Amino acid sequence: MEVTRLFDILERDLKEFPKEDALCGKENGIWIKHSTKDYVDKVNSISYGLMQLGIKKGDCIATITPNRPEWNFLDMAIMQIGAIHVAIYPTISEADYRYILNHADVKLIFVSGWELLRKINNIIEGIPSLTDKVYTFRNLRGYRHLNELIEIGRANPSPEYLQQIKDSILPDDVVSIVYTSGTTGNPKGVMLTHRNFLTNIYGVLPIIPVKNNNRILSYLPLCHVYERMMNYTWQYLGMPIYYNENLAKIQEEMVEVQPDIFTTVPRLLEKVYDKILAKGRKLSGAKRKIFFWANDIALDFDFNKSKSYYRKLNLARKLVLNQWYKALGGNLDVIVTGGAAIQPMISKVFWAMGVRVVEGYGTTESSPVIAVSDFFKGGLEFGTAGHVLPGTQVRIAEDGEILTRGNHVMKGYYKAPDLTAEAIDKDGWLHTGDLGKLTPEGRLKITGRKKEMFKTAFGKYVVPTILENKVSEDSLVDNIMVVGENKQFAAALIVPNFADLRSWCQNKDIPYTTNEEMVQHPEVQKKFKKIIDYYNTQFGETEKIKRFILIGYEWSIQTGELTPTLKLKRNVLLKKYEEQIEKLFA
Repeated sequence: MEVTRLFDILERDLKEFPKEDALCGKENGIWIKHSTKDYVDKVNSISYGLMQLGIKKGDCIATITPNRPEWNFLDMAIMQIGAIHVAIYPTISEADYRYILNHADVKLIFVSGWELLRKINNIIEGIPSLTDKVYTFRNLRGYRHLNELIEIGRANPSPEYLQQIKDSILPDDVVSIVYTSGTTGNPKGVMLTHRNFLTNIYGVLPIIPVKNNNRILSYLPLCHVYERMMNYTWQYLGMPIYYNENLAKIQEEMVEVQPDIFTTVPRLLEKVYDKILAKGRKLSGAKRKIFFWANDIALDFDFNKSKSYYRKLNLARKLVLNQWYKALGGNLDVIVTGGAAIQPMISKVFWAMGVRVVEGYGTTESSPVIAVSDFFKGGLEFGTAGHVLPGTQVRIAEDGEILTRGNHVMKGYYKAPDLTAEAIDKDGWLHTGDLGKLTPEGRLKITGRKKEMFKTAFGKYVVPTILENKVSEDSLVDNIMVVGENKQFAAALIVPNFADLRSWCQNKDIPYTTNEEMVQHPEVQKKFKKIIDYYNTQFGETEKIKRFILIGYEWSIQTGELTPTLKLKRNVLLKKYEEQIEKLFA
């Protein structure tokens, strides 16, 4: 069956891939499974209910929730009546909620529960476009429940009218406004169409290994365009999707679900590897030697190794690496990583375990994938994002910026024609803001962010992400931001991996009472100086990190230093640490 609008996936699934666990979510520690038929029935009932509430084509409806099957019920129900889904991150500020809900003229809001409801309770009355206010996914006194809307729809079915609306929806109609998290200013509303998403879906389909009963574990926010597009792709392929209850339980759920495929950002894989190394450091004697011998074999992985290497790798797997693999559920075949560049060493470790890692690159405005590595000849190279997707054009501008053109490019920024004209030139090229180059084999390599690149006082350019990615390879480094705009040299703010650093301090008998006290200890400072000195040898004189300060607490989404996709909020950090940064250059 041809799919030209996203909601066509439902009919295709019902005909070709009916199953009992189409969408699964955890409630109070128990997996609740929704069959394909149940999924379709609930979507239609919600569509009928929304029509009863007077929701019309082009109206905006917002959801604020962690991942759960109900997100999909609403998503499909909203789109098949021609309304627009505004999926909002559950982790943004009250000011951003106020801006987005007013800017999109939202008619209805669906919130998962009380914790998120509290974040918008103060601003609901100040949103004049709201009609029936707020619905929740949990029974909360004084608020309507999603089940009430489903019952309204079941009591008032109108399949013929719904079909008329569906028939009127075109591939180039806007299906969603995705507000970019951004690091400064108000979020921008990216208008994405059915065709935008489906161009990406059809582009990645040949890459995905399809087996019977493949299972997906999903933890990245569905409001993020990367996970959302992949979510549609899994449904198109008829794969059961299990939604992670919360990130703290991800490893436990990997073992429970035993997924075949997993989408992630590199940060999670880095943390998994850090935990593995932390366990290895607790070993002693022969066990410790074997553990780190196997780790060295894994770090040396490549696609064109000799037979003697693979003999060593097989032994390393038998003795050590298979245990690491079992901790990932024991069934994992492919990890798709995106959102940021992955360190080659992390990819190598997972490949050595027997998990194939593919890296993708894109932007929200390109819905989102522009390039991704694949399993065809020449499709894999550590440190690159692979080949450009079929039907997608890419060229590198004179200043190194990546430009792209095709049906994957957004319709524009909502209510912002001036910003749209800045992003998409008269020839239809989207200016991504990222720096990169195409290798002779046609693979795309990302080298940095155009706006993040800075010039020192001596007129030399520094791309901070290159330094940051390299230094982050050390297990004692959790996060790092390189600074130095118009200064004599590059410097850095460094957040240690506190779990590993505590273990290191214990081994060295270094006393401390708090993290802040620990990072000020002369031996800890000396250790990080050695780390920086080691990585500095890999860079030119003008790029070397000459000074640094250690931060005494972990950066996070909740404390405001990281975006929902775990990228640095550079302007926030520059302002927050303005005084300390000035001291670095004093």
